[in-house]
Amino acid sequence: MSELSRHPTRVYQAIAAQLEASLQQDYRCGDWLPSEQQLASHYAVNRHTLRRAVDELVIKGLVQRRHGVGILVLTRPWDYPLHAQARFSQNLMEQGSHPTSERLLAVLRPASQEVALALAIEEGASVIHLRTLRRVNGVPVCIINHYLPQLAWWPTLQQFQNGSLHSFISRELNHDLTRQQTRISTRRAQAKECQRLEISLHAPLLCVRTLNRTASGEMAEYSVSLTRGDMIELTLEHP
Repeated sequence: MSELSRHPTRVYQAIAAQLEASLQQDYRCGDWLPSEQQLASHYAVNRHTLRRAVDELVIKGLVQRRHGVGILVLTRPWDYPLHAQARFSQNLMEQGSHPTSERLLAVLRPASQEVALALAIEEGASVIHLRTLRRVNGVPVCIINHYLPQLAWWPTLQQFQNGSLHSFISRELNHDLTRQQTRISTRRAQAKECQRLEISLHAPLLCVRTLNRTASGEMAEYSVSLTRGDMIELTLEHP
């Protein structure tokens, strides 16, 4: 008689251990597991036992159930190095993922005190405000508010709809942006952010504030990224 046969209450724990090993070897953050029915068939157990095994992984924060969709893998977050030439989309494509970005907002607005201080302009001065939503393999990862002081860019930036904003600026405006400064903090997600990022209320977010300049040294962009802490791992690179 096998160990599992003698101790049936341990069956779900053994399956949880096997699933966890499979997550580490075969899946990336943002992937989807097979359905519970398929997993139960694979491990030759009933769905109740399989569900208890998945519960163990949910408790550990390795997977997340999405009602009506499936089981989302959270382990092994994507690595995002922070250096002057770091590019989100290119970096993730090199890791075998499919990043996308869509425009949510494009307006001219008066600069708040925070934005004015970051861009070294007068509070209340007009800035371009773009908001984008980034997804990786279809899963929402971060919301980014971009503030740009170069009002001459506005007619062109109104045409931006999706893809990499920095690639668009390089292609359409002939300006390559370089990261000058990055500041990282954390906070809990608010209701609208939870809806956009498909996360639970008050889930932890990485708040990444970045300053970018043009090749000639002009201040070009202040961005505030609210990023799911369960899906992105930031790496500080030191030359």
